Amino acid sequence: MAFDSFAAFIAMGGHAPYVWSSWIITLLLILGLVWHARVERRQLVEGLKRRARREQARQQQGGQATVYPVDQGESS
Repeated sequence: MAFDSFAAFIAMGGHAPYVWSSWIITLLLILGLVWHARVERRQLVEGLKRRARREQARQQQGGQATVYPVDQGESS
């Protein structure tokens, strides 16, 4: 084992403030990324549902559904 005791592990040889603050910042950033991805996914799904309902309503009214072009990137 690299440390003699749990207290020595927590102290990290005098570098505890740097080590543990780095861990906390990393954890917070990862949690922030997960939260942001979930929010963006929820917004995307809601937008797609709204779009599908709108197009379905247009079809039921006898109008034509709007076809949106998909960007395929640069063509070579």
